[in-house]
Amino acid sequence: MSEEGPKLHTNKPKKKAIIAQLKHVEANFNNSTVPPPSASSPAAAAAASYTMGGGSVPPPPPSPKESFARRYKFVWPLLLTVNLAVGGYLFFRTKKKDIDPANEETASKSASLAEEKSVSSTVVAEPVVSRAREPIPEKQQRELFKWMLEEKRKVKPRNAQEKKRIDEEKAILKQFIASKTIPTL
Repeated sequence: MSEEGPKLHTNKPKKKAIIAQLKHVEANFNNSTVPPPSASSPAAAAAASYTMGGGSVPPPPPSPKESFARRYKFVWPLLLTVNLAVGGYLFFRTKKKDIDPANEETASKSASLAEEKSVSSTVVAEPVVSRAREPIPEKQQRELFKWMLEEKRKVKPRNAQEKKRIDEEKAILKQFIASKTIPTL
């Protein structure tokens, strides 16, 4: 007995099956004249229902269920195709938006020329007024110049010419930061 390991069930019964069997056994005991030994605990009812030689035959083991992927194997190609189609649509739609601004300018120019020709007698040309921007305060300008100087310091020049150009730009930025008045931008 010590050489043998513990016995493992090849088809372990599910909890639902055990409960259903217990209810079935209790119903059989209620129909018969012999009362169940201890109907209050399920373990005692299970022990009472187990008989060595005879009695009811346990139901056959349930057939193993197929996995979700195998059960719906016809869905996967469809899902992949739809996913590819949506990805392609989004890819080309964003690509189209990137290209459109150049085409949009030419299209708007041609449309405005066509409108001017058709409605030239009734439309009076209005002057284009560009709104002047508010001047940037000196404090913000100094902070901006300091930030630009920090970024110029981080840049790694590739050759001597680029290093010279960056040094000149840094010198100009230092002059702006040190000066009392800053030119308006």
